[in-house]
Amino acid sequence: MAKPNYTGTYHMVEQENMDSYLGALDVNFALRKIVCLLKPTKEITHDPATGTMKIRTLTTFKNFNMDFTIGKEFTEDLGPVDGRVCQTTVDWEGDKLVCVQRGEKEGRGWTHWLEGDKLHLEMRVQGIVAKQVFKKAD
Repeated sequence: MAKPNYTGTYHMVEQENMDSYLGALDVNFALRKIVCLLKPTKEITHDPATGTMKIRTLTTFKNFNMDFTIGKEFTEDLGPVDGRVCQTTVDWEGDKLVCVQRGEKEGRGWTHWLEGDKLHLEMRVQGIVAKQVFKKAD
């Protein structure tokens, strides 16, 4: 069965538990408060034939770019997020994209999945889970 194509622009419509998640990443109080007020847009370019993917997370405060090939480990610089570097792998688990980020923090990673015109993101670190939901732009 073919994997879904994640290509598109998505605007955040829901968020939960982000402050606790950022706290577990040792992000300072003031920055956590700013981040929790942001309404990011995700621009995803996905080539299902090659497995290459680019995820641009855009905000009025700071942008974050992630380029990778599904199934191939790479070194990810999370400086814009929490100043850390991880060994990261993104792979398919059914129709979901599951990311494992190996580094200083245990159990770090995320899962993306599509439901209709919504892109779901679940972020995990040290047993803390935050969730965001994005709606695809028309």
